[in-house]
Amino acid sequence: MHNVYSVGQINAYIKNMFSQDFLLQAVLVRGEVSNCKYHTSGHIYFTLKDASGTLSCVMFASRRRGLLFQMKEGDEVVVQGTVDVYERDGKYQLYAAKITRDGVGALNERYEQLKKKLEEQGMFDERYKQPIPKYIRTLGVVTAPTGAAVRDIISVSLRRDPYLQILLYPAQVQGQGAASSVAAGIRALERAGVDVIIIGRGGGSLEDLWAFNEEELAQAVFDARTPVISAVGHETDTVITDYVADLRAPTPSAAAELAVFEYGTLMREISGFKDSLASEMRRVIRRDAERAALFRERLTAFSPASRIRDQRMRAAQLEEKLTDVMSALLLDRRHTLQLFAARLAQYSPLHRLSGGYSYVSDAAGSAVVSARQLKKGDRIRIRLRDGEADARVEKIGLLAEES
Repeated sequence: MHNVYSVGQINAYIKNMFSQDFLLQAVLVRGEVSNCKYHTSGHIYFTLKDASGTLSCVMFASRRRGLLFQMKEGDEVVVQGTVDVYERDGKYQLYAAKITRDGVGALNERYEQLKKKLEEQGMFDERYKQPIPKYIRTLGVVTAPTGAAVRDIISVSLRRDPYLQILLYPAQVQGQGAASSVAAGIRALERAGVDVIIIGRGGGSLEDLWAFNEEELAQAVFDARTPVISAVGHETDTVITDYVADLRAPTPSAAAELAVFEYGTLMREISGFKDSLASEMRRVIRRDAERAALFRERLTAFSPASRIRDQRMRAAQLEEKLTDVMSALLLDRRHTLQLFAARLAQYSPLHRLSGGYSYVSDAAGSAVVSARQLKKGDRIRIRLRDGEADARVEKIGLLAEES
């Protein structure tokens, strides 16, 4: 006999599956913004779409620091966040932590703005450039631990001086955190006492090279007491660190030639050592990556983040419901007030006077409600809708009393 599950059990099971998927815990999604709604609570609800589908998204008010522009319909954006299930509604959505404009145009704009700012600060001035020593014994390299750039630098350097000591700081050169990683490498190699530092990587798109256009890294290059050579991409690639560094090399290979004096070549011995070192580094990285994955899995299982998101979503919905109820109540009270005002106007003395009636008082100011209160010669005051008049009684006529 098949088991029968409740809706809540199924939603909880699906939510658990989402929370255990590492990819969904920190994902970048590119798409076009639609159905964008800025709620009065500060939360932003929107949909990401492309040619193949749509994805519901929400950015809570507490995360608005991650949005540096006014998002609107049709914007092409990249959203960083977590995909999770709102268990009550059985609905999955992207909980946004950071939203940036997509496209090379936005990056070019940021590039030009930073370039202008640093130039005005004098960071490109030639008087701050340090000379590259002609003879060096220790070369520091900050780049990715694998790839053409590191291979070219090591190959050319050791071909020119087989006795050269090279200190490699295996940095992240692309993606979030890359600028901080390269900056940390510069500081670490300075503490190690190298003679010259080469920072760089292989070629790529503007997005790929963007870490070398960050202000944080530019400042680290400018502050370095050790001469720094910037060698990023191909000869046609130009990044901010090229202007700040003490010397710009068109390629990583050229950087090695500019930094290392010609001594001789023992390439086969050096290549064997390099391959052994790279293999050992890959082994250590694989081992540490497996341990890190295990720790991440354990941490995710006990993380309260998903429950907090559920509570925030529930609070947001309750806030919207309260706003709607208050609006309806105010509308109802306003309508009731209008009815009372209309009814009160019907009993207003001014309303009666506007119909041709008047108010009569005697000389003492008391109301005259009967002709029997008057006698010939009495002074009276007559009040009309738009004024008053004083009069004297000349004649009194009484109506026959009703039987």
